[in-house]
Formats: sequence, C-alpha cells, structure tokens
Amino acid sequence: MIDCPHYQRGDCRSCRWLKMPYERQLAEKSAHLQAQLRSLNSTALKWFPPFQSPQTAFRNKAKMVASGTVERPILGILQDPNEPQSAVDLCDCPLYPAHFRTVFAVLKDFIARAGLVPYNVAKRKGELKYILLTESTATGKLMLRFVLRSENKVALIRRELDGLLSKLPQLEVVSVNLQPEHAAILEGKQEIFLTEPQFLPENFNGVPLFIRPQGFFQTNPTVATALYATAQQWIEDLPIAKLWDLFCGVGGFGLHCAKALQEKQGIQVELSGIEISPSAILAARTAARKLGLQAVNFQSLDAANFALKQNANKPDSIIVNPPRRGIGRLLSEFLNETQPRFILYSSCHALSMSDDLQYLTRYEPTKIRLFDMFPHTTHYETLVLLERVHDR
Repeated sequence: MIDCPHYQRGDCRSCRWLKMPYERQLAEKSAHLQAQLRSLNSTALKWFPPFQSPQTAFRNKAKMVASGTVERPILGILQDPNEPQSAVDLCDCPLYPAHFRTVFAVLKDFIARAGLVPYNVAKRKGELKYILLTESTATGKLMLRFVLRSENKVALIRRELDGLLSKLPQLEVVSVNLQPEHAAILEGKQEIFLTEPQFLPENFNGVPLFIRPQGFFQTNPTVATALYATAQQWIEDLPIAKLWDLFCGVGGFGLHCAKALQEKQGIQVELSGIEISPSAILAARTAARKLGLQAVNFQSLDAANFALKQNANKPDSIIVNPPRRGIGRLLSEFLNETQPRFILYSSCHALSMSDDLQYLTRYEPTKIRLFDMFPHTTHYETLVLLERVHDR
C-alpha cells in the first residue's frame, strides 16, 4: 500500500484505487477487459498475462497547475478552479521520481525571480498557467515547458534562463507555450523554444525515439517499453512488406515493428506513418533517420481521412493506435473492404475498442494483452492482434 498524505487527507483523488491491493487492481482491470470482448466468441484468441507497472515513481512527466502567489507558488492541482485556496501542492507526489522534488524547488525559486505571476482563474489575472516537466529515461535529461497566457513574461524568462540552466544542468529543452484562452486547455498552438535543442532523446528496446512539445508520448516508460516489445514479438515472423501506422504519434509502434521485421526476416518494410500533429511527425522522421530505415514516410495528416482516400498501394498490415474514441465505424468498414491481412490495435479505451472490433467483421482477434499503464486508476492499455478470417 502506498503511503500518500494527499490521498489520506482527501486533497487528491486522482489515484482512485490507491487503497486497493495491486493484485486486485489487475484482476479488476482484466475482468473489465474480458467483459468488453465476451460477445466476440473468438476461439483463436490467446490471452497473455497482464503486464504490471511499478507502483511508485513510474511517471516520466508532471503536469502541474501553477497557483498561489509569485513569491510562494504552488505546483499541483486546483480542486476547485474558482477557489484559489483549494490549491494542493503535489511536488512530493509518489508517482513522480523522487528527484523531481529538487527540480520543483528550483523551479519555484525561478518563478519568483522571473516574476511569473500564477494565473488566477477566478480573477482571470496572472500569466503562468502550467509547468510541464518531462524526463528521458535514456539520458536523464529534462524538457521544461512554461505554459503562459501571453508573451509578456518571455523576456524575463530569457533573462533568468542562464541561472536556471546552471542550477539544473540536466535541462535539455526549455520552451514557452502560449495558451491565451480562459478555458481548461493544457496548451496552445504556439511554442517558443528558448534552447537550441528542441527534442528530448529517448530509447526503448534499442529504438531511438524523440520527445517534443505538442507531441504525445507515453508517461509510463517501463510499461511503454514492454508494449512496444510485445508488438515487435507478435509482428516479427508475419509476412509483412507494406505497413501503415495510423495515429502513429512519434512513431513508436511503426519503427519498432519495421526494425523487428528487418532484423528477423532481412526485409526492408515499406512503412507509412500518419499523425495529425506536425510536432510528433517531426520527431518520428528524426527517429527514422537515426534508426537508418530507408523506406519510411511519416506524414502530418488526419489518419482516418488518409486511409479512406487511398485507392492504390494498399498495405498488407496496419497498426492503429487511436485516441479514446477509437477508430470508428467508417474506418473499421474501410479496413473490412481493404482487407489487410493483419491489424495490430493498441487501445487506451476498451469500450471504444470493443465497438470497433464488432465492426471489423472480417477479422478475428488472435492475441491480446493488458498493459497497466496507469496503476491505481481504472485506466489501462490493451494490445490486440487481429487476423483476416479467411486466411485462417
């Protein structure tokens, strides 16, 4: 059982299952996943045991609401956005690596030195909305982002930046994100880089990946490493020459699978990765060059629209890693018509995945595994391998 004073005091309930023994958490999640797929009646489906997460210090990213005063900033959450006194400082949250506490202490001092007045939601005054901190497990380097309401304080941040870098030499990427709207939106579209490096290098399973502002990256590196490794294991012996990676993010799944196929079968897979975020695509292209893959094309497009408009050069296999809403009926029906031989489906929401699998009438799931990406909560990730029915 994790000893968390915030949970005990009722200050933070983000970890709803914190009092539940971890073995029971896994059992509850497994039962939930099995219930979603019960109607499929797949006789070929092989269930793998859930992949467990460390129970503490597993997050590589902290999203901290800035509140309090410029002299005494609070980094954590606001229980009630309209009540500044409801702020809870979570710098000692046990989900973060212990050394984050030292970093947060330095950042609080920096906030005061740079005059970054925390944004007051009730009064609609102030500048600093969030502090976003991400760590690379491969290098120990950090990416720091200040989410501000306007550019008014950027010059002050630049003025004090050298002092901050001397105190935190592990800072690799520092940027300002502008989010001018009075709304519960984490970040805006404009990013101002304050350091020359704009990527945070990471490495999972010997595959170089790059974390960049405004590009999604998994927050649990231990489980993400296992998720990508499992995808490699399931794919490496399959007859695949052309592969689409839809909703590809920074390219984690596609690059892992292309590397595995090349190493195991000696073939150069033609990989097309599609993601709406230009920042994520830039990171994916950088990783592909670093990995030395040649027949790779990452594009910043809407994944569903891209797939639905393709009439030629169809793939023999597709990876989908959609947001919580799933891939939807139109894309599912398109896959039924296109009939790639294999579909590797990574899901962060079992309910939408269940709906999608019902639409994929020409496919049968053959392998499935739960990945506990978010311990102490009801959330989990699932990886499913589907095979075209008439090929079995």
